[in-house]
Amino acid sequence: MAKDPERDREFREFVSVRMPALLRTAYLLTGDWGQAEDLLQTALVKAYLALNRIRDLGAIEGYVRRIMVNTSVSWWRRRWRGEYPTAELPETRVNPFDGHAEREALWQQVLSLPARQRAVLVLRFYEDLSEVETARLLGISVGTVKSQSSRALATLRKRLSDDPSLVGGCREST
Repeated sequence: MAKDPERDREFREFVSVRMPALLRTAYLLTGDWGQAEDLLQTALVKAYLALNRIRDLGAIEGYVRRIMVNTSVSWWRRRWRGEYPTAELPETRVNPFDGHAEREALWQQVLSLPARQRAVLVLRFYEDLSEVETARLLGISVGTVKSQSSRALATLRKRLSDDPSLVGGCREST
């Protein structure tokens, strides 16, 4: 735990400034706002407890993002993937004119990807990190970032072309 009041203050400042962006990333990793809040809270607690080991507080964001990715993967591996009871049955058709439904259908496909592929897509295309930054953050090679990204995008393209009702009207422009 941090014993330096200055480091505590800097950490509190970091959290207050960067929390919205970190929460969006957590949501993209989990697909659920409640789980995203839990994931971010867990990552911030772990980062705070390790504050004395972090030499450069300017690098804390990368450290927190790495904790979120690793924790998300760990939770994903342990999660039960059985049936979930609901009060209402889901709609069977997606309205092709409803932009929210399109985005939701696409995110459901992204969430069904393996955890590493999903993490690479979120960091590369949502967080707009470079391949090198993504590789460093995930602790993998740049080649692995490229191959995981390529596989994830190919899987999404195939699923969308196999079942166009998933995302009505969304097509690659040529």
